[in-house]
Amino acid sequence: MAISDLPALNALLNGTCAVLLVAGYMCIRGRRITAHRACMFLALLTSALFLASYLTYHVQVGSVPYQGTGWVRSLYFTILLTHTILAVTVVPLALVTAGRAVRGQFGPHARIARLTLPIWLYVSVTGVVIYLMLYGAG
Repeated sequence: MAISDLPALNALLNGTCAVLLVAGYMCIRGRRITAHRACMFLALLTSALFLASYLTYHVQVGSVPYQGTGWVRSLYFTILLTHTILAVTVVPLALVTAGRAVRGQFGPHARIARLTLPIWLYVSVTGVVIYLMLYGAG
């Protein structure tokens, strides 16, 4: 795999994480705890792989400038800004949420998960949107 393949891999990992988060949510709503646990573990793993790939790419390539103009440029930077702020925020949130589940603190786990899930899902989905806006669909 070439370094130039990593942005597409990153988008795939973000998209996979989003699907796993939704599946995990649906599982817990259906009281399928084992399936929920598996989905959420895989979402954490996928996010960790994304972070490793993302850092590897940007250490090698640096920043990639956005080429769009007009209102789309403003939209891109709005999405990028909110994505970046929330991506930094979601790391400790996800770790605390998972830690509470692992320790069997299910009440506190559920309370923080109500905050963590929408933020994590937003970060995962906007990661794919940013990829599409920056690199194109093909």
